[in-house]
Amino acid sequence: MGIVVRGRATGDIYFIEKGADVVMAQIVQYNDWLDEECGNMARDGLRTLVVGRKRLTRDAYDRFDAAYQRAKLSVVGRASAMRDVVADYLENDLELLGVTGVEDRLQDHVRTTLELLGNAGVKVWMLTGDKVETATCVAVSARLVRRDQLIHVIANLRAPHEASDALETLRTLPDCCLVIDGDSLQVTLDFYMDEFVQIAAQLPAVVCCRCSPTQKADIVRLIQRATRKRVLAVGDGGNDVSMIQAADVGVGLVGKEGKQASLAADFSILQFSFLGRLLLWHGRNSYKRSAKLAQFVIHRGLIISIMQVVFSALFYFAPIALFQGMLLVGYTTVYTMAPVFSLVLDRDVSEDIALLYPELYAELTKGRSLSYKTFFTWLLISIYQGGALMLIAAWLFDTEFIHVVSIAFTGLVLNELLMVALEIRTWHRWMAWSILGSLAVYVASIWVLPAYFDPAFILSTAFVWKTVVITAVSSVPLYIIKFLRRIYAPPAYAKLA
Repeated sequence: MGIVVRGRATGDIYFIEKGADVVMAQIVQYNDWLDEECGNMARDGLRTLVVGRKRLTRDAYDRFDAAYQRAKLSVVGRASAMRDVVADYLENDLELLGVTGVEDRLQDHVRTTLELLGNAGVKVWMLTGDKVETATCVAVSARLVRRDQLIHVIANLRAPHEASDALETLRTLPDCCLVIDGDSLQVTLDFYMDEFVQIAAQLPAVVCCRCSPTQKADIVRLIQRATRKRVLAVGDGGNDVSMIQAADVGVGLVGKEGKQASLAADFSILQFSFLGRLLLWHGRNSYKRSAKLAQFVIHRGLIISIMQVVFSALFYFAPIALFQGMLLVGYTTVYTMAPVFSLVLDRDVSEDIALLYPELYAELTKGRSLSYKTFFTWLLISIYQGGALMLIAAWLFDTEFIHVVSIAFTGLVLNELLMVALEIRTWHRWMAWSILGSLAVYVASIWVLPAYFDPAFILSTAFVWKTVVITAVSSVPLYIIKFLRRIYAPPAYAKLA
């Protein structure tokens, strides 16, 4: 980044530029101390910037200004033309003014957060524009690298055979932390992309140094394509925007470097330590609740379909709907909607336990909450309950068809409310209110909908005991199975709650 300034008193014109030492070393005049000083500062964990200047005569500035204005008017290749003018007229033979070294202090609780993520089975890659020495110091201070862990550095690769030899060496170090610079990474990706990702994905930590914003985004896409895993990118500056947008989930930090990253991200947080709570608590709850809700909605729609199929089969496939009009509409809305959607308030463990045992988050990668097994389990439950409700209602068939509908539909609603109660692990007051409220609405609607219910039959003992029987047969076996599973095969969270 550079600027042209003119002194008010003297009228002297200067071009002043700052940048990374690797770039500035090719622009400033020859010296024998720049690389050494930058290396010393990097080893101390400081971020370095090189500052240089160039004095311009009036004629030199006028020539630059004329060429720059012509480049700005270009229709094709305007940006590249402007860069070429700056490089030709200004960015050469600069006087070296000095080197700055700034300590990039870590935020509070970064170390514990990275440790939590590691124990949760999350593999962390650090993509940075710092020098190798600076990035290594930051990785060690942030505990991205364990104290007893080997740090394997790959740097200054120029040829394909060098990259091949480096990968062969890396194969023999499965538990190391890889530190690789941008040039070596580019050579490796150009010639051995698949091999590099296959090896690096197995390592506990990877640090990529001297990465440009484009390289960061390319690495994210490469990991997504090669591993088929979900990638979360965290950044705090404008250089991280492309990486954040390329990831499956982007998290932006609001800090001293501005709000570019937070504005481009899916989630915005103030401190890196909030990432642990975002993933281990909110992320885990979101996954488990979404999985449960999705499967329960399938069950709610499938069970009434099974009842219709069984009813049609019992009555010679007559084109008659079992539940019609307001019964069908009410079942999916006022009778069962609030209890089913109240499952989004459920939680299996408290927040303190979720953060204390990050291994609970690692279990989500096994896909046990939402899989083909759970889907077919709910499918079998729906078939059993729908068949049981309809078969027993038909077996208890009375003289009036409306009585069969009353018994079957009441059993269906009660069964659904009991199933919601069965799936709840931690009761919330809104869950209880939703179940009791839905039951009260259903009881009140019996007297409001005389076309579907016979009030005289509803008040009889026959209706009560028949409804109790079909509800018990459809629901009680599942309660018994859940009770036995909690005793003989309890889930991991049940051992900690």
